[in-house]
Amino acid sequence: MSEPDQTYDEGRSRNLEALLVALAERIQQLHARGLLLRHAHELMKLIGDVRSELFHYEVRATYDTPEVADSRRIVREAIETRDSTWERTEWTPDAEDGEEGGGPPDGEDDRRRRT
Repeated sequence: MSEPDQTYDEGRSRNLEALLVALAERIQQLHARGLLLRHAHELMKLIGDVRSELFHYEVRATYDTPEVADSRRIVREAIETRDSTWERTEWTPDAEDGEEGGGPPDGEDDRRRRT
């Protein structure tokens, strides 16, 4: 199964803004209490989360819009349905009547031969 198409919408933008504000507030809190460097590990995690989301924000132009992602999903599902609906047979257009997989099934007329 393939991965879902990535999108970047308004909700994700608001989440990035909230992450940036939370990081700034946490830095100010720790600085005011003189604990900034003692909480370096916590800040590294917060900075990592912000950095990851900033990357996604910067490359958002390469993501599908939600509408395009939905269109791709519809096409993908249609292709999967088509592929699962039609069963392959042994028949080939080059095979002769009576050969394995050749010609129409036994008992059926080949109307093209009558004309």
